[in-house]
Amino acid sequence: MLKILINLRPFSWTVVAILIFTFGQAMAELALPTLMSDVVNNGMMQGDTGYILTYGGYMLLLALVSSACSVIGAFFSARVALGVGRNLRNMVFTRIENYSLHEFDKLGTSSLITRTTNDIVQVQTVLVMMLRFMIYAPIMCIGGVTMAVSRDKGLTLILLVAIPVMMGIIGGLASKVMPAFKVMQKKLDRLNMVLRENLTGIRVIRAFNKLDHEKKRFEEANGDLTDTAIKVNQTMAAMQPVMILIMNLTSIGITWFGGVRIAQNNMQIGDMMAFIQYAMQIMFSFIMVAVMFVMVPRAQASAERINEVLEMVPEINDPAEAKLLTGELRGHIAFEHVTFRYPGAEQPALENISFETGPGEITAIIGGTGSGKSTLINLIPRFYDAENGMILINGVPVTDLKQTELRSKIGFVPQSAVLFSGSISENIRYGKTDATEDEVLHAAKIAQAAEFVKDMPAGYETPVAQGGTNLSGGQKQRLSIARALVRKPEIYIFDDSFSALDFKTDALLRAALKKETKESAVIIVAQRVSTVMDADQILVLDEGELVGAGTHRELMKSCQVYREIVASQLSEKEMSSYE
Repeated sequence: MLKILINLRPFSWTVVAILIFTFGQAMAELALPTLMSDVVNNGMMQGDTGYILTYGGYMLLLALVSSACSVIGAFFSARVALGVGRNLRNMVFTRIENYSLHEFDKLGTSSLITRTTNDIVQVQTVLVMMLRFMIYAPIMCIGGVTMAVSRDKGLTLILLVAIPVMMGIIGGLASKVMPAFKVMQKKLDRLNMVLRENLTGIRVIRAFNKLDHEKKRFEEANGDLTDTAIKVNQTMAAMQPVMILIMNLTSIGITWFGGVRIAQNNMQIGDMMAFIQYAMQIMFSFIMVAVMFVMVPRAQASAERINEVLEMVPEINDPAEAKLLTGELRGHIAFEHVTFRYPGAEQPALENISFETGPGEITAIIGGTGSGKSTLINLIPRFYDAENGMILINGVPVTDLKQTELRSKIGFVPQSAVLFSGSISENIRYGKTDATEDEVLHAAKIAQAAEFVKDMPAGYETPVAQGGTNLSGGQKQRLSIARALVRKPEIYIFDDSFSALDFKTDALLRAALKKETKESAVIIVAQRVSTVMDADQILVLDEGELVGAGTHRELMKSCQVYREIVASQLSEKEMSSYE
C-alpha cells in the first residue's frame, strides 16, 4: 500500500490543503465540549441568560466552521483519490500494453481486467478514508485525551481500561479479515473469468446445449465468492455493536463515577458533560481507526495485485541504444538458426529455423496443426523473443530495434480477425490514422471488401458492433486485410487470413495482392495447398522443424511431408495438373 501512496506526489498541495481543513475541523470539534461546559457551569447553573446566548453563539459559529472544513476536506479528498485512481489505471493499462504474450498468459486476461477496475476502486475508496481519518482520528484522540485530563484526571482511569480493550478487538479483526480479503479478490477473478468465457463463447455454448452446465459453473463461482464475502462481512458486522457496547459502558462508567465526584464537590456538572463528550470523541476516533483496519486489508490485497502488474518487468523491451533501419534494404527478412521454446515447455516449438525472403517475394508457410506456423510469424514483430538464433529485418536484428519502429514496417493480419467498435472506415484507418478516403477505398478494393461495404446502408460509415458481430467471418477477414493494406508496409504477414473466404474470393484476393505487394515481402500462413502453391517459396514445418523449402514443384519431388499434405487436399488428377 505504501508503494501506491507514492502516487500522491502530484497532488501534494491538495493533500496539504486537506490536512489544514482536517486540522481546522478537529480543533473546532475539540473546542465545542469546553464551551458547552462553560455554558452549563457559568450560564445555566448561574441563571445568566446573556452568558448562555453569547457562548451559545460561539458554539454555533464553531459548528459552522467544523461543517465547512469537513465538506471542503471531503471534496478535496475525493478529488485526490479519483485522480490517483485515474493515474493508476493509466499506469496499469500502459504496462499491460507493453507485456509480451507470455505475461498475458501468466496473469490471465480476466485477472488483468479485475486489477484495472475493481482493485483500483478498492484503493480509491480506502484512500478517501485515509485522507479524511488518518489525520483526523489521531488529532481527535490526542486532543480528546488532553482535554479530558484537563477536566478531571481521576476519570481518565476509565479510559485506560476501555481503550486497550478496543485496540485488542481491532487487532483481532484485522488478523482475520486481511487473509479473507485476499481470497475474495482471487475468487472475484474466477467469477470474471467464467462470466467472460460465457459472454464470448455464447454461440458455442448454445450450439452444444451447455446452458445448464455453464449456469452451474457460474453459480458455483458466484456462490463461492458470496460465501467468502458473507464470512468476511459477518466478522466486520460484529465490530459495530461491540464498539457501541464499549462506548455505552464507558459512558455509564463516567456518569457513575462522575456523579460520585459531583456529590463530593470535586467536579462540576458541566465538566462531567464535557468529559463524556471528550471520551466519546476519543472512542469514536478508535472506531474510525477500526473501520480503517477493516478496509485497509482489502485495499492492501488489491494494492499488492496492482503492484504485481506494475512491477512485473516485460520480457521484451527496447534496447538501450536502438539502431535505425536504413534505406539500403527494404522488406528483407532473415531467420538464422532460430530456436524458440514456450516458457515451461519441455520441447521447443521451433528448432533451428533458417530462411530468408525479400521484397516482391511471397513466402508461404504450411504444415500440420501444432507444427509452429503461427509461432514462427509471431517472432517477427517480437510478440515473443527467440531462445537461440537471430531474426533480422533489413539486415538489423529485431532485438536491436525499437518495437514501434519494427512494427511500423509490418502489416499484420491475425488468424482470428479482430475488429473494433466504430465505423468500417475507422477500422480500416486503424492501420494508418491519416489515410485519405482514396487510400481507404483502394485498400478495401484490393481486399475484395468494396462490394459488400457498398451494399451496406451507410457504406464505409456503417457501425461495426463490438467484436464485429454484425459481420460474417469472411467480411471480418477482408476488413482486417484492408487494414494492413492501407498501411503500405514493407512486410505483410497473413496468419491463415484466407480461411473464411470462398475459393473464388481467395483467388481474386491473392491475384490483387500480388500486384499490390510487388515492393514488399509477403509471408502467408495457410492450410490450403491452393493458397500456397503459387508462392515463390514454400516453407514446410513439421513438429517445429523446417523439413522442406522451395517451390511447389520442387517440394513435390523432395519433401514427403508436403506431398502428404497435398495428397490430403487434392485428387491425383489435380496433383498431376500442378506438377
